[in-house]
Amino acid sequence: MLRKSLCAWFVVAGVVALWAGAAAAQEKKMTPLDIPMIGDIEMLKPGDKAPDFALEDIEGRPFQLAKEAPQKVHLLVFWSIFCEPCKAEMPMIERLYEEYRDKGFEVIAVALDGEPMKKSIQGLVKQQGYTFRVFIDKLAPDESFVVADPYGVAGTPTLYLVGKDGKIAFAEVGLTDKEVLEAEVKKALGL
Repeated sequence: MLRKSLCAWFVVAGVVALWAGAAAAQEKKMTPLDIPMIGDIEMLKPGDKAPDFALEDIEGRPFQLAKEAPQKVHLLVFWSIFCEPCKAEMPMIERLYEEYRDKGFEVIAVALDGEPMKKSIQGLVKQQGYTFRVFIDKLAPDESFVVADPYGVAGTPTLYLVGKDGKIAFAEVGLTDKEVLEAEVKKALGL
């Protein structure tokens, strides 16, 4: 019971820290090149190999990046239900997904809120009508995030566009301009 309480506290503290990092990023549009390292977390840059990961989405369907990367371009969205910029950006991401999914574009939204928030995440996804896949990052035994930490996520929202070659094609922390993101998606899709 104590371990669960500590885990829940860590998740809440992590979300607050991520929110604070995103708030700082909002004042000045920041990319991974602007924040090369925060603590022991190093941001990935365009050209870096995207770390493989495997998770089940909130509906229980499995996903592994390495298996799907050669067939599709993936937008990884690291977010939180407590992050107002994240919630403001999600409708734009849904519109891009609807427009380009038949052309090989996939959105993988990874919530950093922890398993205890699963019902709230599912409720938000249903309420907003998001059709892209949503996942909840897990904590490793050392209490690091299984997906977010290898990607160097230091704030939410953080976006990584992964090309079919498995490399980061675009990365940004904070709210992303729709035209900029759409241009990057089209370029990665070869359109």
